[in-house]
Amino acid sequence: MKGIILSGGAGTRLHPVTLPVSKQLLPVYDKPMIYYPLSVLMLAGITDILLISTPRDLPHFERLLGDGSALGISIDYAVQETPRGLADAFVVGADHVGDDSVALILGDNIFHGPRFSELLRTNASDVDGCVLFGYPVTDPHRYGVGETDRAGNLVSIEEKPARPRSNKAITGLYLYDNDVVDIAKNISPSARGELEITDVNRVYLERGKAKLVELGRGFAWLDTGTHDSLLQAGQYVQTLEHRQGVRIACIEEIALRMGYIDAPACHALGAALAKTGYGQYLMAVAAEHDRAA
Repeated sequence: MKGIILSGGAGTRLHPVTLPVSKQLLPVYDKPMIYYPLSVLMLAGITDILLISTPRDLPHFERLLGDGSALGISIDYAVQETPRGLADAFVVGADHVGDDSVALILGDNIFHGPRFSELLRTNASDVDGCVLFGYPVTDPHRYGVGETDRAGNLVSIEEKPARPRSNKAITGLYLYDNDVVDIAKNISPSARGELEITDVNRVYLERGKAKLVELGRGFAWLDTGTHDSLLQAGQYVQTLEHRQGVRIACIEEIALRMGYIDAPACHALGAALAKTGYGQYLMAVAAEHDRAA
């Protein structure tokens, strides 16, 4: 399975903060926002990733993440000249996807929960159709909402419904088989001229190949699109990291634990940041991994 991170857009709801810099490069407590979606793909076992962003911001992501080799993965980059909807990611990234299935994650979504890596890998292992992830919310009229039958199969999708049929908001993480590329190329743009992800999902729904996995009790799904939600996400990460002594979305540690890099490589990444608590944490993780080996 290939991975795509969509990190375009102007972040207008966060102006003036995002006038000079991409929203996905802003800090969420102790690391750039982009680390969080990248960590999700890595936890899913995906090591071939395309990051899509604007012409202005793409060089900053390249400077931050490079080609991914330091993490034992591959990161390529592509430009989305103007926002053309989420499904445009599959048009821009068609060559990257090739003949494979694909996971799309939005660059401003944060996921955290128990056994998340296992859940991701189970659902990404053999995708036939599309797999969406639902999260119970108290205000479903603000989201795309999925209604399921008892087997978890989607029976309806509504976009910001006045009278929602369920409280399951569809999150910014999507798994698709290879048909998604052709589907995205052939759907009609919306009135705003955008290729809507909901229209892609409805095609799979009509084929009877749409599944919704509910992220239930114990999971957190955070959208960082406003000043308040960005602050709340940082506070959430800070609280858990301080209480548990582990770092959420630490991509270097994930690379080590997933077997993408070894302990010396992880230690070297920490040593490059030795004056920071983040770097010291990485060196400690590498040393602990060595002792346990």
